[in-house]
Amino acid sequence: MDGNSTDDTVKVARELWPSVKVVGQRGKGKGDALITGFAACTGEIIVMVDADGSADGNEIVSYVSALVGGADFAKGSRFANGGGTDDMTPVRKLGNRVLCSLVNQKFGARYTDLCYGYNAFWKRVLDDIALDCAGFEVETLMNIRVVKAGLKVQEIPSHEFVRIHGTSNLRAVRDGLRVLKVILHERGSRRRKRPGRPAWRSHRPRAAGKSLEHRSGTDHRAGRLGGHLRLHRGPLGRHPRRGGLGGRAVPPGAGNPGRGGPQPGAAAPARQALRG
Repeated sequence: MDGNSTDDTVKVARELWPSVKVVGQRGKGKGDALITGFAACTGEIIVMVDADGSADGNEIVSYVSALVGGADFAKGSRFANGGGTDDMTPVRKLGNRVLCSLVNQKFGARYTDLCYGYNAFWKRVLDDIALDCAGFEVETLMNIRVVKAGLKVQEIPSHEFVRIHGTSNLRAVRDGLRVLKVILHERGSRRRKRPGRPAWRSHRPRAAGKSLEHRSGTDHRAGRLGGHLRLHRGPLGRHPRRGGLGGRAVPPGAGNPGRGGPQPGAAAPARQALRG
């Protein structure tokens, strides 16, 4: 997504990946950018990730593995066992914790992180959550509506690094109030759940890390990997320690998916591509 960048972000992106598909954003805000990007995706799986270098692209395989294993929505968490963050102030941590607890209490979820933009899901999920907000509160809206729709959610431990380029447009108080407004609005509205979807269930996998899910009869299809990258204000770059967004990773239990490379025998989809 190109949010009308003025710093040659699109030019740099095309130099690094000549066949990249650039989708222009007509509106404003992160939510508007995501909704526009989702509409342009052609794969069966969508991976959403901020392109400021704070996310580790090696973790994508863990997200996709969760989907292929039966989840409808693979939700990144910096506070699940095995996750972490280097780029979050104490005020933001406190706000995230309070708002996350509120969502868990009001909607029966078991989230450990609420406001994180690294997620993956089957494209068909968009029909169930019908996104309609333009700001930073879009991740909260997604997390609430997947629960209200009775979808199967699995948390993926993720490590957030210090951003490589650009400055954040997030404002803790202003955007925190917008998130709270979304929570209160969604609590007062009802959405029809899919039939046969039980409540949340906590599941402890053998591998290190926490998986939070509820069970369902979703089909276990493996599809092409579609993706959405939001281009932030700042040139794209490749972190010397993380190798950028094209790297491979290992699923949980086969090494350290946050920092290490693939391990022998690690299961991974045969083809991976990020499409914006």
